[in-house]
Amino acid sequence: MIGVITDSTCDLAPNTLAQHGISTVPLEVRIGQDRFADWQDLEPGELYARLEAGATVETAPPEVARFEEAYRRHLAVYDHLISVHLSGQISQTVAHAREAARRIGESARIHIVDSGVVTAPLAELVIRASEAVSAGSPPEDILGLLDRIRAAQSSEFVVPTLEYLRRGGRLSRAGELLGNLLGMRPIITFADGHIVPARRVRQGQGLGSIIESLEAKFGREPLRVAIAYAGQDPDGIGRVRLALENSKLRVKKGRVQLIGAAVGAHVGPGTYGITATPLEV
Repeated sequence: MIGVITDSTCDLAPNTLAQHGISTVPLEVRIGQDRFADWQDLEPGELYARLEAGATVETAPPEVARFEEAYRRHLAVYDHLISVHLSGQISQTVAHAREAARRIGESARIHIVDSGVVTAPLAELVIRASEAVSAGSPPEDILGLLDRIRAAQSSEFVVPTLEYLRRGGRLSRAGELLGNLLGMRPIITFADGHIVPARRVRQGQGLGSIIESLEAKFGREPLRVAIAYAGQDPDGIGRVRLALENSKLRVKKGRVQLIGAAVGAHVGPGTYGITATPLEV
C-alpha cells in the first residue's frame, strides 16, 4: 500500500483531500503573537480580512518533529509514502521532510519530492499521485509520472497589488510605488523552483495575457486546468472561468481552488492564477 502526503500549501480544501485520500502537514501562519496551523486553525477568508486591516503576517515551515510524527503514523499503515511538497527554493518545508525521514531511518520507504512549485500546480501533482496509487502504480512509476507532469505543466498568476509583496520583503517600497505609478502588474510563474516574473502587463490585461500564453504553449491539446483564487470572489472567479470558456484551449477537466493563508499572506487578496497540464502525460 502507498500513502500520499503533502503540505498545506497545496491549498486543497479538506473535503477534496479526504476524497483523494491525501494527508497534509500544515505550515504555520503567524499574525502578531498568534500562531495558526494553515487550513486547520485559519481559513483563507479570515487571513485576507486581517491583511486588508493592515496586519503583518509571517509564515513558517512545519517543524521536523511534526513530519516525524506524520511519517511514523502513516508507515504503520502504508508500505511506502509519496511525500510531495512546495519548492525548496521558497520554503524549508521539503528540507524538514527529508530530515524527518532520515531521523526515523525510513528514507527508503518515504519518497520525498520537491515539486518546485506551490498552490494549484502542487495540488495537481498530489491529485495525480493519488490517482496513480488508486490505479495500482508502484512508487517508481508514480515518481516518474510526477517528473513528467512538472515538465509539462504551466502556471501563471496575476498579482493585482504589489503591497503584500512589499510587506513580505519581496519588493521595495520604491518598487511598489513605481509599479503602481506605471499601472503595471507582474505576471509571475515558476522557474527552477523560484517565483519569477514572466512579464509585466497593464492593469486589467493580466487574464488575457495568461490565456494567450497558454494558447501559444498548448494549442488544441486536451488539458486539465485549475483556477486558483485568493479570496471568496464569485465574480472574479466567474471572469476567469468565462475567459477559459471563450478561449481556444481544450479544457477537458477543470477545478477551482482557493489560495490558502500561508500562500495568500505573501500575495494578498485578489491574486489569481491558472495552471494547465496536458490531459495525457
